[in-house]
Amino acid sequence: MATAFSSDGEAALRRELGPAAAAPRGQLDGFYEMGQAAAFVRGGGFRKVALQFPDELLADAAAVAARMEAATGAEMYILGDTTYGSCCVDEVAAEHAGAEAVLHYGPACLSPCRKLPVLHIFGQQPLDIGCCAEAFRELYPDRQSRVVVLNDVIYAHAMGELEQQLCPEYPNIVFSRVVCGDPPGPTLPGEVRQFGRQFPVEAPGGLQDYAMFYVGAEGLALTSFMLTWNQCPFSSFDPATGCSRHETFNVNRALMRRLYLVERARDARVVGILVGTLGVAGYLAVLQHLRELLHRAGKRSYTLAVGKPNPAKLANFLEVDIFVLVACAQNSLLDSSDFYRPVVTPYELELACNPAREWTGNYLTDFRDLLPGACAHVELPPAVPAAEAVPDISLITGEMRAAHLCDPSAPQQPPSTVLACRDQTRALAEISPAASFLESRSWRGLEQQLGQTPISKAVQGRRGIAIAYEDEGREQP
Repeated sequence: MATAFSSDGEAALRRELGPAAAAPRGQLDGFYEMGQAAAFVRGGGFRKVALQFPDELLADAAAVAARMEAATGAEMYILGDTTYGSCCVDEVAAEHAGAEAVLHYGPACLSPCRKLPVLHIFGQQPLDIGCCAEAFRELYPDRQSRVVVLNDVIYAHAMGELEQQLCPEYPNIVFSRVVCGDPPGPTLPGEVRQFGRQFPVEAPGGLQDYAMFYVGAEGLALTSFMLTWNQCPFSSFDPATGCSRHETFNVNRALMRRLYLVERARDARVVGILVGTLGVAGYLAVLQHLRELLHRAGKRSYTLAVGKPNPAKLANFLEVDIFVLVACAQNSLLDSSDFYRPVVTPYELELACNPAREWTGNYLTDFRDLLPGACAHVELPPAVPAAEAVPDISLITGEMRAAHLCDPSAPQQPPSTVLACRDQTRALAEISPAASFLESRSWRGLEQQLGQTPISKAVQGRRGIAIAYEDEGREQP
């Protein structure tokens, strides 16, 4: 556990980012769809455009920006780093550059944005259609099989040709369509719209009568699909390796782990709300929803914006019992086994704090489904007096805990209620409970301690970089 909180940094300094997924030389126009991107910029009349690349495509960033400027006459700004995950559109960094639109390159979670117009350029990675079709036939020898074909967005360009090969042989096959943003109009009966995918379901038993065939490598997207549609058997084909398989990821085991975290959330008294996105539409509404939910459940909450969460950052907040991460559907499922405190999703926090929400076997990773008016929203039940509340026993600690909801009309406790003598004039100052806890720590970080630290002469320090100082290996005098 100690190694998760600190390291010598040598691995990060020695790591090299190679253009493994970059476009082949001389094929920038096709790989990055320059014509479509230029038409988008000219059609919108944009004069400043932000280009967002993942790490593996940064090798082509300068060349793409130069060609786009020559084709459109607009200024192009390359976003060197993303605030959170690279699959999300970084509207914050784009607004810092004064951009009027964003061209997002590479894999994407397709979460709808709030402010800026966005064009997704996935990058046309090669796909052996014949090999993929043959793998599908081996996995599903029954020609009457009901199968939904899903794909990583970087292979979306090849799905039309694959559909032409398989549809004549499999009359019940369904190909999903990649949809950027929220499609207009209401959802039709028997239609599924989720994760930026859209496809019809015509089987009498609904989606559970279908199997899922995923074209792409193992990753967060596939994990999110399998947890959400956990009643469907999954198989996959990895175009990079040419290997196909029936997915053996134990969904029930993964769900058991997530339900254990729900129980930890029920025991928690202090919850840290991690802001994992500033660009996905509805993030402010879900933050307010979570604050109200925690207040009604009698828990204290703190909202934290820490960028990309890691064990070292979150270990600084010792008073927090559990964290809830507000992020896109792909980045919400954070493996917190190396963290000092667990990290749950908004849906798991709802299961813990909303008595009206029951576990049905369906798992939700999109926080927008929990908001009022959404498909999975569940209203909080009326408050029950503490004397009439049914006792609840923790399955982890075996202790009794409060399980009733507070009255929402009751005034909230102010954030700071403790009074203390501030100076010799007997003036009073307020000290918040969080500040009192900080004062009680044995280590509180760097402090100025003006007038307390003795003055000493400046001496020459070590020279070089942290990985290899000039005096490394020599005995110190």
